[in-house]
Amino acid sequence: MRKDVDMFDRMGGRRKITDRLFPVKYDFYAMLREQADHTVRGVASFISWLERGDLSDPIELVREEQSADDFRHLMEDRLMEAFTTPFDRQDIYQLSRQVDYILNHCLSTSIEMRAFKVYPNGPIMRMSQAIMEGIKEISGAVHVMERDNLLAEAMIADMRRWEREIDSIYVEAMVDAFQNEDPITILKEREIYRHLRDAGKMLSVTLDILHRIIVGIP
Repeated sequence: MRKDVDMFDRMGGRRKITDRLFPVKYDFYAMLREQADHTVRGVASFISWLERGDLSDPIELVREEQSADDFRHLMEDRLMEAFTTPFDRQDIYQLSRQVDYILNHCLSTSIEMRAFKVYPNGPIMRMSQAIMEGIKEISGAVHVMERDNLLAEAMIADMRRWEREIDSIYVEAMVDAFQNEDPITILKEREIYRHLRDAGKMLSVTLDILHRIIVGIP
């Protein structure tokens, strides 16, 4: 029995040394694709919650956001373990983090809408749909960038319209909000609109990082 244990210890020690010399390689392209898919599903859950219009508990959105967070943390662990990455590891981290911010803003919006009793209206729905279209297109670029970085780069130029769309809707919404004579209602609506506009800004930052990655892919 002691020999078996000794042999196991020696072999285990050898495996640890081998792992340090030849670390496991992780498919970070696949991980980024999966996170993008998680985010698309999360924003879709947010849209579905808005469409119900009853300010119910956004259970599915919370579940999707937590799942996306768990996956992002796993990717960060893999980044710590990986000896090499297909492109700059800081860019992988930043892209993953920025994509996560988009879904975080959607969840924060739903939480504050419930707390402030702000029901979905036209501007909220339009900004949310623009966020959805933006993250779907980001996901599309992430899915193709490994095999065709030129196609992914061509897709990026068109994506920036969604941030401009969200900003435009925000200004229109605030103009309408200021027509209200109740300052409390104005403050509540502005808080929600700003969350959605911030999600749009996260789209823009994500695109900048994604573009930098794609340009650097050989």
